[in-house]
Amino acid sequence: MDTKTYIIETATALFQKKGYMSVGLTELLQTCNISKGAFYHHFPLGKEQLLITCLETINQMISQDMKIIFDTYDTTREAILAVLDKLIHAYDTNGTIVGYTFTSIVSEMGTLSENVRLACEGVYENIERIIAHKLEKEGIASVEAKQQALLITVTIEGGIMLSLTKRTSGPLRIISQQLGRKMKTE
Repeated sequence: MDTKTYIIETATALFQKKGYMSVGLTELLQTCNISKGAFYHHFPLGKEQLLITCLETINQMISQDMKIIFDTYDTTREAILAVLDKLIHAYDTNGTIVGYTFTSIVSEMGTLSENVRLACEGVYENIERIIAHKLEKEGIASVEAKQQALLITVTIEGGIMLSLTKRTSGPLRIISQQLGRKMKTE
């Protein structure tokens, strides 16, 4: 793995665990075992540029994973339940959800720049777009599909945050059951 990729992966894990504002440059340099010069060689605009790169990497990973899941299942309901099962399994196996969430990073949104806000917005928009596309393929009108995709995205993100906060996959399990029932009756 090259140095830049290592920095991105390490920083992403630190940001998700501690939050962007809680991770100082010194801690990042020590954890990556790199010099300040090496860091600025890869990220000349500093820590914020690194954060945006981390968010872009998360966006690509989540989008790719969701596209595979949504292409595998016939219905949006089945795909959403598969995503939730994956999140529940990740939590039950690891005691956390790493790599699939950026909630801990964006919770500090008010103190971050417009560029970071736009990067975060892009991640959410991609998730919503994948869900809405699947709903539209099932015959749901575009406006309604977009609204449902937003509701599903917010519900899952909230479930992730509650699961991490409560240290249990219980909230995700309840969301899986309730979304499964609601989507089945529509």
